[in-house]
Amino acid sequence: MADQLTEIERMGRLKRFLSPQIADLVVSSGDGERILESHRRAVTVVFCDLRGFTSFAETAEPEEVMAVLRAYHDVLGPLIYKHEGTLERFAGDGLNVLFNDPLPCSDPSVRAVRMAIEMRDAVADLAVQWRKLGHDLGFGMGIAHGYATLGRIGFEGRYDYSAIGTVVNLAARLCAEARGGQILVDGKVKMAVETLTDIEPLGELVLKGMQRPVSAFNILGMRDLQARAS
Repeated sequence: MADQLTEIERMGRLKRFLSPQIADLVVSSGDGERILESHRRAVTVVFCDLRGFTSFAETAEPEEVMAVLRAYHDVLGPLIYKHEGTLERFAGDGLNVLFNDPLPCSDPSVRAVRMAIEMRDAVADLAVQWRKLGHDLGFGMGIAHGYATLGRIGFEGRYDYSAIGTVVNLAARLCAEARGGQILVDGKVKMAVETLTDIEPLGELVLKGMQRPVSAFNILGMRDLQARAS
């Protein structure tokens, strides 16, 4: 009985961070605690949030704000699980998702961009409903790839799984720069997905906290490779 309770507790902790299928795999491997220890790895980091949310939250009733967030999280959560991303954190309308950690994958930037496009389409459908209620909300995303230090942070009884590094800041700044409907990526993500996507170069952007201008690109959509081949 004690072993079963320990296993349930371990699964509960892991499912706070990982998609269910990955959490099941980690627990079955017996390496759950080790995987969550501090380590360094190249990851693809995704940030997303709603444009106009702060103004909306200041003027709308709390029940309206909660209804918008509930619908928003309900459509984005399953897409994170579908593409096997790791939800690093969410706060209000802001979400941060990691790929290639805790478990490695061969195509983290491709997975991240595919997820981002599906998220953009899903929120666009929600935005149509929100506009009927008088809520003018857009959706922007930023994606970057690079090395980060990852692991548990916090204190006994309240731990989070977190990524720290320039790549995290870059993804967040690209997200902040994105207009409604844009998915802004850095050069490394662009190189990983350029044969699969239609991309719009935006030139070099001066981003807060970045010492040098950053080459940025807007992901327009996935290419129909079968149609082009024919």
